Amino acid sequence: MDNCTQTDELDLQDNEDLESKVSGQDSRCSYPDSMFAPVESSVPIRARSPWGVHDPYRSMEELGRPFVGFASLPHQIHRKSVKKGFEFTLMVVGESGLGKSTMISSLFLTDLYSGRTLPSASEMIQRTVGISKKTVDIEEKGVRLKLTLVDTPGFGDALDCSESYYPILNYINQQFEQYRIDEVGMHRTQIKDQRVHCCLYFISPYGHGLKPIDVTFMKELQGKVNIVPVIAKADCLTQAELQRKKETIRREIEHYQIKIFQFSDCDSDDDIEWTKQAHDMKNSIPFAVVGSSMVVRIHMRNVRVRAYPWGMVEVENPAHSDLIHLRTMLVRTHMQDLKEKTDEQLYEQYRISRMDTRRPSELFQNKVV
Repeated sequence: MDNCTQTDELDLQDNEDLESKVSGQDSRCSYPDSMFAPVESSVPIRARSPWGVHDPYRSMEELGRPFVGFASLPHQIHRKSVKKGFEFTLMVVGESGLGKSTMISSLFLTDLYSGRTLPSASEMIQRTVGISKKTVDIEEKGVRLKLTLVDTPGFGDALDCSESYYPILNYINQQFEQYRIDEVGMHRTQIKDQRVHCCLYFISPYGHGLKPIDVTFMKELQGKVNIVPVIAKADCLTQAELQRKKETIRREIEHYQIKIFQFSDCDSDDDIEWTKQAHDMKNSIPFAVVGSSMVVRIHMRNVRVRAYPWGMVEVENPAHSDLIHLRTMLVRTHMQDLKEKTDEQLYEQYRISRMDTRRPSELFQNKVV
């Protein structure tokens, strides 16, 4: 630091002496090029950065300047996170026949429910709500994601659905309790996070708004999991019908004081594209989605569509479906927010409720201050 300062002062003094000489002589006088040669800096050349093109000090204006190096901390975290990989648990809840499996396959661009068998009508009436888990490893551009899908077959299929949410609520509490036990154990560095980070709740496109089972489920689980409402099979509705249904569901969610996952407000320094994207996602709730396993080639690209006699519905076209907005929210922009809210708010509430309330000892009560 001192060498750099002394060098700068010498450069400034040399320039002032040179200007004084020029001002006192004729402007037509010529001077040798050696007089204008730059003074060699005593600052050593910085070592090659291990970050390459991601080096925050790579720009020309930073070369030769002293620095500490803490601006590269985000890249250290990025490298370790990519090496470790990411985990995310997604729960899917809704009545049978709403296209949950197809929509999940369209959402993650993979067939996650191949070979499954559909139960008959008599089996659907007799069976209870079950919990099934499936874990898949997805890799994209060197980033690994361990995705756990929790399905709830049998939800809403019985004649009496007033207690359909009990098995789901018990499962979420069990994951909280298991994480709490592991957290106070000896091997805290090897904890496997099986807590549910998000719940996609599928709403039937038929009817004018929410059903009693929809209100009951979201009211009972709003303090346990991040709920994201989704209108299934949105291609059954016209644009006007879909808009009216969305407005009705929003009013009923506000009327019944249901707490769904809320997007954080944009900061003043966010760019225009991010602000517009966040605005579009907020206006899309509840997301009206269309899923399909059919892939056709249109204009030299593969497109997932639903084919009808009158035409095709592109499931990834924002004009036809909100699948792109849901995928953007769930994966690209708010996955970490969902995990942080689960850990810092929902799980913390459960942990506090499970803490032992110990009564003060008689010694402490009888202590004379």
